[in-house]
Order: sequence, then C-alpha cells, then structure tokens
Amino acid sequence: MKWRRVWAVARKESLHVVRDPRSLLMAVATPVFMLTLFGYALTLDVDRVPFCVWDQSATARSRELTSRFDGSRYFSLQGRFDNYNALVDAIDRGRVMMGLVIPRDFAQRLDAGRDAPVQLIVDGSDSNTATIALGYAEVIAQTYAMDLMIEQTDRHRGQRLTIPLDVRPRVWFNEDLESRNYIIPGLIAVIMMVIAAMLTSLTVAREWEQGTMEQLIATPVKPAELILGKLTPYFAIGLCDVAIAVAMGEFVFHVPLRGNVALLFGASVIFLTGALAMGILISILTKSQLLSNQVATIATFLPAFLLSGFIFTIANMPQVIQWVTYLVPARYFVVVLKGVYLKGVGLEILGGQIALLIAYAVVMVLLAQWKFKKKLT
Repeated sequence: MKWRRVWAVARKESLHVVRDPRSLLMAVATPVFMLTLFGYALTLDVDRVPFCVWDQSATARSRELTSRFDGSRYFSLQGRFDNYNALVDAIDRGRVMMGLVIPRDFAQRLDAGRDAPVQLIVDGSDSNTATIALGYAEVIAQTYAMDLMIEQTDRHRGQRLTIPLDVRPRVWFNEDLESRNYIIPGLIAVIMMVIAAMLTSLTVAREWEQGTMEQLIATPVKPAELILGKLTPYFAIGLCDVAIAVAMGEFVFHVPLRGNVALLFGASVIFLTGALAMGILISILTKSQLLSNQVATIATFLPAFLLSGFIFTIANMPQVIQWVTYLVPARYFVVVLKGVYLKGVGLEILGGQIALLIAYAVVMVLLAQWKFKKKLT
C-alpha cells in the first residue's frame, strides 16, 4: 500500500464533498436535528398523569386520599365529577388517563376499621404508560392505607406502632431517574450508525453512475488504497458529528459525562470505521446511489433503533431476537456510551464491548476490500 495513492483518492473524494455543500450541510445538520428532535420529544418519564375523581363520600377522608394523588409529582387532577358517565366520557375523550371513584360509605368504613374498596379506572390503550401509572397509584394507595393502620393502632392501643421493615432505596448512575440521561448516549450511537453508513453508501455507486469507475480501474490504485482513501474525508466528518453530539449532550441536555472523554472518542473512532466501511460495502454491492441510500437506511436505522438496547431492553425480547441483536454493532457501542457517560467505567469493564467493535470494524473493512473488484462488471 502506497500512502501517496491513498492521499490522492482522499483528496479526490474531499473535492466531491466540498463541491456538494448541501450534502456536507446535511451531514453536519442531521445529527443536530435528530438529537434535538429525539432529545426533547422522546421521553419515557411518566409524570403528571391526568386523572379525575368522582368523590361520592365528600368527607375529609376522601379529600385526603384525593390530595395524596394530586400532591404527587406523578398525577395531576383535571376534574371532579358527580356521576359515573361524566368520568367515563372524560376517559373516552382522552382528557384524562385515570379515574378515581370513591364510594359513599368510604369514611364510615374506615372509621369502623373495615375495608374500604376504591375503584381505579385506567386507560390501557397505552399499555406501558398505564402499567407505570397503575404502579404509582398502588404505591400511593398502600402508603395511605399504612398511615391509616398506624393511626388506628395508635388510637386503640395508645402506643406508637413501628414498622419492622425500613427500605431505604438508593439509585446509582441516574439519581433523578430521568430518561433523557440514558436516551441521549444511546441516541448518539444510533445517529452515528445511520449518518456514517449513509455518507459512504454513495461513494462507489456514484463512480459507477457518473462513468468515472473506468478511470479508477485504469489507475494502479489497489482496492485497499481506494477504500481507505474514500473513507478518510467521511471519517473526518463523522468525528465532527461525534464532537457535536457530545457537546450537545453536555451543554444542551446536561447529561452527566462521568467517564474518560478519550475513551469515548476512541470507541467512537472504532465504531465509525466499521459503520463507514459498511456504507462502502453497500455501495459496492448495489452500484446505485438511490438503492444504496435505501439499503443503508434500512440496514442501519431500524436495527440500531430497535435492537441495540437503546430504547427496548434486550433481555425482554424473544430469545431468537436476542440472538439477532449480537449482529447489531450499535448494541456494543450503546453499552460503551452508557458506561462512559453514566457509570464512568473504563476499559476494565468495557474492554469486551470495544473488542467486539474492533472485530466488527475489521470484518467490514475486509469485506469491502474483498468485494471491490477492479473489473467492469
């Protein structure tokens, strides 16, 4: 391999990039747009769930229960109704997600030391949100029931009841439990995968469509030199995109970066190399810019978004799908990013993931070199 020929190919490809400012602008603006859109729009936090109440008891006991819900950060009282039909209509129209029905004899049953059933109606059309909201509601109801039990015991026995089990939870790595703190690092992996593959998916196909491939074949440039030369300018663009994404995570979304920045960029270099080589491989196989773009989008965005553990937990997927995720390089990069960002761990923990990223990059480069033939076929 002669670096002079590699430099010549890189210079030629750089001229293509410079002469197409719209594509260059798109390559830089797309990560900003996607991070802004997903960073603000995509959230898994469930709070301020709208709910309504039909309080038939209208007593201090029932008002206290309602205030327990409304005073929580997870619920927001949107209305009080005096009949069942109005409550159901509010849920049907989507104005509220949950309805609390307190029976007429609620306070009397509590004061008598008996069970007081309360109906909780939850809109289950969004099953995930409904499950989380139901969990919050059950905790509030159980806490209220425990307080009532302690109050009744103190009143009847004249002594303070103590709870034998005292659970004191402590959350590590994401203390505020904000979904943005783990969405942004995972989103960086998805964006880099898509952008890198799309940038290089047009390179070889463009040579075929513009009729310049014959000239390249006639030169003494070897396949490895051609691939490395075409990778170089897009590699620089990819690193700029990584820097922009990291800067936005730090200064726009305020995601904590607890780990080594050098390790973060080192892993990004490896991941970018594999993703860029994958784009060139797609370009070599398709020989069409339109088809290359479509294949690159399907082969990168969907697997990276759905099968990398970025949004959906891999352990909850069917076993067959879990096996498929091992073929998705974004899976390993997401682990590295979350480990560096949130946990602040180093190579002693992430070494295995980085080794798999290196293997992925090597395989993609070798496949691209193997499939590129200097023939007019």
